[in-house]
This record gives sequence, C-alpha cells and structure tokens, in this order.
Amino acid sequence: MKKTVVIGASENPERYSFLAVEKLKKYGHPVVAVGRKSGQIGDTEILEGKPAISAVDTVTLYINPELQEQMEDYILSLKPQRIIFNPGTENPDLEKKAGSLGIVTQEACTLVLLGSGQY
Repeated sequence: MKKTVVIGASENPERYSFLAVEKLKKYGHPVVAVGRKSGQIGDTEILEGKPAISAVDTVTLYINPELQEQMEDYILSLKPQRIIFNPGTENPDLEKKAGSLGIVTQEACTLVLLGSGQY
C-alpha cells in the first residue's frame, strides 16, 4: 500500500480532496490529510501547517500553483516517490525541481487513477 499525503484536504464533501481521502482509504492506502484548517474526513484528521511525515510514497496536490510556492520546500522535504498534480494544480516549475531530485511527477486525477487500477 502506498502512504499518501493529500495536500489541500478539506472537510467539504463536495471537494475532490475530500473524495480522494475517502477513496484512498477505501482502497487500503494509508492517508495523511494536510489542509489550511484542522478538521476531520471520516476518521482521518486534517493536519494544519507542515507536519513531519515519514515514509511517503505519494503526495497528491489539491492546491493551486500559488499556494504550492509557499509549500514547495515542504513538499520536496517529504521525499515522496511521486507527486500527482491533479487537474488545476499543474506546475511546470515544481515538476522540474521534483524531477531533478528523482521524484516522479504525474499530471493526473487521483480519483481516476484509483478507479481505473492505475494508482
């Protein structure tokens, strides 16, 4: 199973980040939800700020490139195997920096990847 950090997690059930946390858990992946406000998605706590997280396989982004700029050092410090840029989060600069560190980047929808068995 792939430990996944969802950055931009929200308690709003209409947000894709909310659905991603739920679906990742449904598929058995350990999930850490990071958002601008603390809260809960089911039994998953949403952590604020830049929490220390180890053994990260995947970071999936639900924040726009401007907010990514503020989180860039943090995202890269997690040393994930890959970063998924969900629709609307594409960021060529961060993709390039991640690639130079050996991190695989993917412009894709986490929900589609899970649903199609490509996660």
